[in-house]
Amino acid sequence: MLTGLLDTVRFLLIASAVYGLTRILAHPRNPWRILDVPNERSLHATPVPRTGGLAILAGLSLALALFVPRVSVHDAVIGLAVGAVAVISWRDDRVSLSPAIRLMAQIMAAMAAVIWGGAHWAGPVLPGVALTLPPAVRDALSVFYLVWCMNLYNFMDGMDGLAGGMAVIGFGALALLAARAGAAAFAMTGGAISMAALGFTVSNYPPARLFMGDAGSVPLGFLVGVMTLTATSDIAPLWAGILIFAPFFADASVTLVRRLVRGENPARAHRQHYYQRLVLGGLSPKRVIWYEYALMGSCAASAWWAVDGPPRVQWAIIAAWTGIYAALATLIDRRQGRG
Repeated sequence: MLTGLLDTVRFLLIASAVYGLTRILAHPRNPWRILDVPNERSLHATPVPRTGGLAILAGLSLALALFVPRVSVHDAVIGLAVGAVAVISWRDDRVSLSPAIRLMAQIMAAMAAVIWGGAHWAGPVLPGVALTLPPAVRDALSVFYLVWCMNLYNFMDGMDGLAGGMAVIGFGALALLAARAGAAAFAMTGGAISMAALGFTVSNYPPARLFMGDAGSVPLGFLVGVMTLTATSDIAPLWAGILIFAPFFADASVTLVRRLVRGENPARAHRQHYYQRLVLGGLSPKRVIWYEYALMGSCAASAWWAVDGPPRVQWAIIAAWTGIYAALATLIDRRQGRG
């Protein structure tokens, strides 16, 4: 009872500290203030500070001090990799690094996490399907997955309240799955990330006082990949982790494939993601993010219910959500006259 109360206090402290830092970082006199000027990708009309990621990272550092009495080698490697990704992303926020430099840094961080941090899948990727692959192939696929998670989270950070709120729901769902499985350390980590995201999201809710920037979105995407991969050992299979974050995986993946098919430059800024198109089509940002929250919450609830079920039930859940996303994409395309 006492331990549960102390953990709750710690979680609230993390959220409160991050929120307080966001107010400081959003202040006009903040010396680290970097303005996000509207461009062809933006949905906002006036410059907004994009330093909120620093508050999230500070919250994660506080969580490390509060919840981790002893750091393992794997934890240290993951922490250093997150720090490296954050530093290069912060630099990109300030001076706009080339895509090649960003990608190389992400690949190196992903390789470190996979080789020395233990971030690779163990067990079935899909219900009842165990892939027996050579370690080198498995590790290469894990690196690709981590790099994609970093970029998809960055792609989807384009509207007030979206990426932060989805982190609250997604990491919170992973924490609950871990708690049910008896993985206390994993549950605390997921809960701490969720609370850090909550503290930021309060300031990022429309109309946003500040954005998280690449220094927030890329490390969060990296943590999505690391957490969903490491969860496969004894908490949840990879398909369940992907299902929890399906609103991001589906939107980013489908949009990228369509742009590549059309011969467009994937590194060029755009407003073709489905959540952006809904806002451009006339829906308010608040309405869209609550649709997204409801969608992700439903995905998380489905994963929670299906993880302990038989493979046939799990396949039915995957098929149902595939159909739902296909129907939603088709509906948006038809209403906006796109094929």
